Amino acid sequence: MKRKISILLVLVLIVSLLGACSKNESASADVVKNNEGSSNIQLEDDSGKMIQMDTPAQKIISLYSAHTENLFALGLDTEIIGIGRSDAYPAAVTTKDRFDYRADPEKIIAVEPDLVLIRPFIKKSKPEFVQALENAGINVVSLYPERFEEFPDYIKKLALLTGKEEVAEKMLVKFENDLNTIENITKEMKTKVNVFFESTETEYRTITSDSMASKAIFLAGGNNIANDAEPIRKGTSIASYGEERILEKADQIDVYVSQRGAMNSGGNLHSISIRPGFDTIKAVKEERVYTINEKLVSSPTFRFSKGVVELARMFYPEEMDNLDEFKKEEPLTRAQLAKITVKFKHKGIFAPTSKYYKKERKGHSFGTFKDVTMDDPNFDYIETAVLSSYVEAEKDHFYPEQKVTREEFAKTLYMLTDLKDQDGNASIKDMKQLKNGRIVEIVVENGLMTLKDGKFDPTGTITEKEAVESLEKIKNMK
Repeated sequence: MKRKISILLVLVLIVSLLGACSKNESASADVVKNNEGSSNIQLEDDSGKMIQMDTPAQKIISLYSAHTENLFALGLDTEIIGIGRSDAYPAAVTTKDRFDYRADPEKIIAVEPDLVLIRPFIKKSKPEFVQALENAGINVVSLYPERFEEFPDYIKKLALLTGKEEVAEKMLVKFENDLNTIENITKEMKTKVNVFFESTETEYRTITSDSMASKAIFLAGGNNIANDAEPIRKGTSIASYGEERILEKADQIDVYVSQRGAMNSGGNLHSISIRPGFDTIKAVKEERVYTINEKLVSSPTFRFSKGVVELARMFYPEEMDNLDEFKKEEPLTRAQLAKITVKFKHKGIFAPTSKYYKKERKGHSFGTFKDVTMDDPNFDYIETAVLSSYVEAEKDHFYPEQKVTREEFAKTLYMLTDLKDQDGNASIKDMKQLKNGRIVEIVVENGLMTLKDGKFDPTGTITEKEAVESLEKIKNMK
């Protein structure tokens, strides 16, 4: 009998320890494998509702752009049968049916999803919509990380619901490593820039100190000059500030960043400079006013790390966009050409909006290159260079590893700057071999590229070092 009691106590202890470990690993999510090996999914969503699913979702409708973006990032596609009306990233969203939580819930019920992802705002503003879906037996899960520190747990919940736990773990490790890399660079900057971040033009609002955008500023090496701002209401990262407080710190603001998104059109240098008194702001006088897409810094997605890099490029352009890595005597590839041009122009990476896809495009559309995937480290540089007309490309192929010809590079130089027509005669002996003879002639006349024995050699390759030297000549022309 004593032996049975001892065994029973040991079993109880083991069960208790396992329960404790489960709670330590995640306060709101757990996976229990039953004897048949299927997943019994249990988690508490951000509305306090307990969610239970026998297997990962196979028919998903996402009604929040961040959810949609993260689902695709986790490797889901065919499982996503519907998205919100304003979702714009990645390009694959253009192939999905769109749904609206403001519309008749029967449209969603009719396609029989086994999971509908929303955020707390939707449940608060349209409770009858959510109730109708739940009454139809649909799992409706409300998720939204209020603070940057909650992002990993949010991703783990998405992964748990969709069977992508292993993928999520790897992506979160990479995400953290990417942020650590940029922080290690920016923390070495001797003089930190003071930044004012405008979230909306209305009352010149900014962001709270615990917001994702504020965290992005910190990681990018900036000092949020409005760190004392208070939220306009409980549960929001939008903070009051106002014209008077901004102008009080006019001579301290080194960089002025205006967020572009659904709540704000994103003010540029001109529109901000003509506001009464704003021409006294140091950043305005020094032309250091920038816009950034809200999806890069204020939305809980893996692109947040890209947003941090973009802010760092705004704060420290000379250090972040230097071309030292391209001074090798090796042939320049088209992928490298794209990266060089974007860095040289200090051009912010392109981020599409829902309006972007509403227009029919004859040429290349963002994210549709068949030979440049989203996980390519040069993806954003390539897309930005092509959409900015710095580098030419076919509609659906870029050929990133192809070596850049001298004539191709001449066309890029011509697009990067306003070259004066010298009305001279470059006397190019192989002019008949050129497809863009006049462009090459202007580039040569301005001293950006040279001839050898009077010939241009249009099909010859150009080295990384030669490309950088030509760009440095452009700088000296200004």
